[in-house]
Amino acid sequence: MINHLKSMLPPSWESVTLGEFVENEKGKKPKKQAIEKNAECNLPYIDIEAFEEGKIKSWTNGEGCRICYESDFLMVWDGSRSGLVGKGMYGALGSTLVRINFPNMNNQYAYYFLLSKYQEINTRAKGSGTPHVDPALLWNYQFPIAPFNEQKRIVAKIEELFSELDNGITALKIAREQLKVYRQSVLKHAFEGKLTAKWREDNADKLESPEQLLARIQQEREARYQEQLEDWKAAVKEWEANGKEGKKPGKPKKLIQLTLQSETSNLKLAFLPSGWFHIKLGNLIDEPVYGTSAKCDYETGEQSVLRIPNISAGIIDDTDLKFANFEKGEVDHLRLMIGDILAIRSNGSISLVGSCGLVKKKDTKHIFAGYLIRLRPNKKMIKSEYLLAAMSSHLIRQQIESAAKSTSGVNNINSSELQNLIIPLTSIQEQEVLISLLDSILPMIKSTEIEIDKQLAKAETLRQSILKKAFSGQLVRQDPSDEPASKLLARIQAEKEFVNTQKTSKSNKRHSVSSH
Repeated sequence: MINHLKSMLPPSWESVTLGEFVENEKGKKPKKQAIEKNAECNLPYIDIEAFEEGKIKSWTNGEGCRICYESDFLMVWDGSRSGLVGKGMYGALGSTLVRINFPNMNNQYAYYFLLSKYQEINTRAKGSGTPHVDPALLWNYQFPIAPFNEQKRIVAKIEELFSELDNGITALKIAREQLKVYRQSVLKHAFEGKLTAKWREDNADKLESPEQLLARIQQEREARYQEQLEDWKAAVKEWEANGKEGKKPGKPKKLIQLTLQSETSNLKLAFLPSGWFHIKLGNLIDEPVYGTSAKCDYETGEQSVLRIPNISAGIIDDTDLKFANFEKGEVDHLRLMIGDILAIRSNGSISLVGSCGLVKKKDTKHIFAGYLIRLRPNKKMIKSEYLLAAMSSHLIRQQIESAAKSTSGVNNINSSELQNLIIPLTSIQEQEVLISLLDSILPMIKSTEIEIDKQLAKAETLRQSILKKAFSGQLVRQDPSDEPASKLLARIQAEKEFVNTQKTSKSNKRHSVSSH
């Protein structure tokens, strides 16, 4: 094989094919394991958690095992993090790991080389079920070998630069966390009425008592219910005229009498100022609607369908749409209107459950998939933008995560649980003032977060650039007095040949003894 890399390296460097140079061995599942260390099972079983966090969860007697050592490197071979590399430790090598040993190399130099390849190894993993490292990719890498003294200088320089980089990354992450705290502080003040205190002071004559607001909301709900009832009667007539084809339209649920939620809730609710009160979300919205359960993963089709990836930071992002085909009228109940809110109702990450996106005019041509649920606010009682902001406040997030938390790995919140969320409410006029104030604060927080994320991405790019320079001979100066890598390679080859000769000699002796 022609070694193109060698021609691009400094003259004192060498390059070898990784698979021909290193020792490597994949782990095996032990025949016998014990949770506690005992006289028989006293060898630690090294799985991913053990080599990443130093946590030993089980022990074995070593039978049928492959042993790894502190001088090895361990690489995750199977799973979503395939290609991840870490320092070796003594024990029985786990079945999802591979040990890699670089003979006569500076350990840190070899480690950083493997680290430089992680992104490519991970993104090019093979396998349709559980992904695993592509051996053809890994073992065919060209490993550039610097003179041994230069390896030390390269490692020192990498660690110096990485230390500065890590300090910067830590500062950026702290700033990002502080922004999250600041956002929640703003939202807390907003939904406890503190942000609009001056407006109430200037408009004291316009304020309504909670009882007055409640009575007006009850009237609006009655009016909305009658409207839905008339729509239902018309839909039933149309259904009958069409020969009762398909499912009969469902009748709207009867309304229940409203009560002040602070009188019935077990939640620790904040004190609210005059003109504010707590109420269940279900009293302010139409009956929530689940998305379609039909298969919606086609690249083209008649109907575009919004899915979980399309819900992003309060907006609908329709840059990655999927499509489906439906019978006429089959999905009319899934149509969207301006001001609707789509919420994620099911996800493996609990922080995403209840995340929302506000429907704007451009989004009304889409319908939505089954892991989303539509909330349609009664606009005479609650502004869509007000509800969207409230859904990300600590009070609402606390309720959502409590209802959705699951031990099965998939967190869900249903229609009833969403309707039972307790939300602080004020008049439409004060809601509008509040929205205006939040619109002057939250976008600045968001733009700062975006800038921090850009800087973090740049830091990762810079890390890769440092490693690229390190293994192309451009990071530190070359010293003519360093022993060239060719001599180091010659010694390594001589040692390998000596070991192989010894093994052959021992094998021949055993064969000679057994033949007598």
